[in-house]
Amino acid sequence: MEGTRDLTYGPILRQLFKLAAPIMATSFIQMAYSLTDMAWVGRIGSEAVAAIGAVGILTWMSGSISLLNKVGSEVSVGQAIGQKDAERAVAFASHNITMSSILSGVWAIFLFLFAFPVMRTFGLQPGITEQAIHYLRIVALGLPFFIVSTTFTGVFNAAGRSQIPFAISAGGLVLNMILDPFFIFVMGWGTNGAAVATVLSQVIVFSLFIYQLKIKKTLFSGFKFLVALKRKCVMRIVQLGLPVATLNILFAFINMYICKLSAAEGGHIGLMTFTAGGQIEAITWNTAQGFSTALSAFVAQNYAAGQVLRVLRAYRTTLWLTGILGISCTLLFIIFGKEIFFLFVPEQAAYTSGGIFMRIDGYSQLFMMLEITMQGMFYGMGRTLPPAMISISGNLLRIPIALYLVNLGLGVSGIWWAVSISSTLKGICAFIWFFILKKKLLSIT
Repeated sequence: MEGTRDLTYGPILRQLFKLAAPIMATSFIQMAYSLTDMAWVGRIGSEAVAAIGAVGILTWMSGSISLLNKVGSEVSVGQAIGQKDAERAVAFASHNITMSSILSGVWAIFLFLFAFPVMRTFGLQPGITEQAIHYLRIVALGLPFFIVSTTFTGVFNAAGRSQIPFAISAGGLVLNMILDPFFIFVMGWGTNGAAVATVLSQVIVFSLFIYQLKIKKTLFSGFKFLVALKRKCVMRIVQLGLPVATLNILFAFINMYICKLSAAEGGHIGLMTFTAGGQIEAITWNTAQGFSTALSAFVAQNYAAGQVLRVLRAYRTTLWLTGILGISCTLLFIIFGKEIFFLFVPEQAAYTSGGIFMRIDGYSQLFMMLEITMQGMFYGMGRTLPPAMISISGNLLRIPIALYLVNLGLGVSGIWWAVSISSTLKGICAFIWFFILKKKLLSIT
């Protein structure tokens, strides 16, 4: 099919790296938007970081909503390509883009209109809450561009063309890095300046995707972005993407509660530590997610083509790679966690608390990467429910574990231990579940 890459033959390791490297780089770039904002806003003070950190939970939720059509497009389009069905691949691509356009518009309007009651739930000081409300309303304006661009990324990943989203996202990041200090310090807009820089960058990224698909016609010789939705396509996309989106949305709600508990136990420093630490942890999360997404696209094509042995070889290769990375990140966080946190928030109380968080969270990095790798296998096979069940159950456990450890007298550190313990349990459960499924796959080869 024109513009796509066939992954059902050729060297597995090379194909995984060709897919994973741009995807990881794209994930790092998307993460760098938040880290760039945090690094510049961190020069204003920990209260400003707490404000954008609180909003960060809602932008995480926005990213979770985008997964409905990102995963939906990666699997549905990828499997159609694997079956050499160009018409079906185009139909799924158009349906995913149409659905994400509608969902993103509704979500952006909701956040803009209800920014005040939403931000009050964090229980922060009035000044920090006011900063967060203004920041959220500006960010909401860019969410439709961000969410639809995420769907475009999924379509390109499914087609084996992950280098194009990387190049586009890289351009957006460079623009964001230039605009951030200009709007924050030169214009004197503070946290609002960081939000404006992010929105403008997201608009440019969206425009570049439109250029690739509509003007250059990079994939499928061009196709309609907005179509009349057909029940059969919508139901298949929902079946694939809803479990993933649901688990991430639920995760965001759980994080909102953890944020509130962190603020109650540690004030704005406690909240800042959890939100900023989570963004720093995204370094390892996005590394694993890059391999997982590449694995998902690879498995989607090969599984649909009946290439089960290639699927299992790709699984073993990816598991080794992410295992090595997980051990490396564990050591990095435990040994140099405080120094890493200092780079983003150079305030003593902040990086001291951050160092404790990074050390505790470091123990779970290998297991977190294991869980994410297993997700890629399940998603590629069209089985999005098992990882959703594992993730939802594990994330829900964070609340009772956190409350129990806080009541034991561990204070805010008990919350960090709850996060680390639950991540470890999720990784172990995901590995066991897929190990059982692997036996069934071997029986049909």
